[in-house]
Amino acid sequence: MSEVLTALVHASEKSANIARACKQEEALFQLLVQEKKSIEKNKRFVCDFKTLADVLIQEVIKHDMGKKFPGLEDHIFGEESNEFTNSLGEKIKVEVCTTEEGTAELLSKVLNGNMTAAELLASIVHCGVSIEDPDLEKLAAEIPQDTMALWVDPIDSTFQYIKGYANEKTKDGVYSKGLQCVTILIGVYDRSSGLPIMGVINQPFVTRDPHSLRWSGRYFWGLSYNDINICSLQNDVNAAFPAAEDLCEESSRQKEEMQDGDNNLSAVISTNESDTIKSALSVVRLYYAAGAGYKSLCAVQGFVSVYLLSEDTTFKWDCCAPHAILKSMGGGMVDFRECLKRKSNGNVDELPELIYNTPVNGATGVDRWANKGGLVAYRCRKHLDTIMNLFSDVNP
Repeated sequence: MSEVLTALVHASEKSANIARACKQEEALFQLLVQEKKSIEKNKRFVCDFKTLADVLIQEVIKHDMGKKFPGLEDHIFGEESNEFTNSLGEKIKVEVCTTEEGTAELLSKVLNGNMTAAELLASIVHCGVSIEDPDLEKLAAEIPQDTMALWVDPIDSTFQYIKGYANEKTKDGVYSKGLQCVTILIGVYDRSSGLPIMGVINQPFVTRDPHSLRWSGRYFWGLSYNDINICSLQNDVNAAFPAAEDLCEESSRQKEEMQDGDNNLSAVISTNESDTIKSALSVVRLYYAAGAGYKSLCAVQGFVSVYLLSEDTTFKWDCCAPHAILKSMGGGMVDFRECLKRKSNGNVDELPELIYNTPVNGATGVDRWANKGGLVAYRCRKHLDTIMNLFSDVNP
């Protein structure tokens, strides 16, 4: 059902409009930030925050997808609860109302009675978006709706979103921090197998007009279902994306990497990655960046060979969308520690790809959906194998 992917792209663009609108007025924005409760928090952070943009975007995606595909809204899961507490201590359940006026009235309660801001956000929520994407329009794939479920991360890298660094410079195309690291992630997986089917990554903050200071963004999509592998980064939407091995041969930069050895491979990791991991990766070009979604996007775009995380501080909503896109390109996203175990046991044929339909046994709160073994996101199987060989002395 390619109409679902088209609807996801539209939802991501509307979500990006909301993210930009919330951020435009900094004084107002600071009213819209609150610290998450213990059961919602990512244990990696001393303080973990959510914003009204997070909550509202998640509800907009549920509303719009459910309206277009009735019943699907019951299978849309996300990072955020839809409760928000205003400055008066009132708990408000954020949702999209039937009318624009109703949504504005509800949002005004969160916004301490600021009806102007509430009406602005409500107008975006209830306004359609127009997208010209010929490749997406030509896409044809029949996927039964009753096999699909969604993971949503409405604002990935919320810390960067709150801080709002706007003048960061790239290193070989990779931002270490800043608004460019903020992403909206919408991934679809098969309810039975747990495998990713399609994904959309939206980057709301890519370029900033020097005069108006307004931001514009971009999006990426991919679909991988049975024998169909299509993504927004390929030229011919009617042709399946090349297999990983062919992709390595076709890209001149990747070809040089394979010929010249580990020095020309690259990885992006978190700054707080362990010294053991940093030491093992010292023979490759190493980049540091914020945001799991953004680091995955660096792999999608080919800025790095892999994104690697050794800890269990990412979740299903962080990975489903980029995993689907990477899969459509011949790559994927695997459990890092399970890879190490299989390699030590000599079982290197079948990769432990992440799946999205099974909670962690015995875990509670957000940890039920953690990627317990860490992860490696990759575009090329040969690059993955070469990187994993660097960890031969690391215990699983």
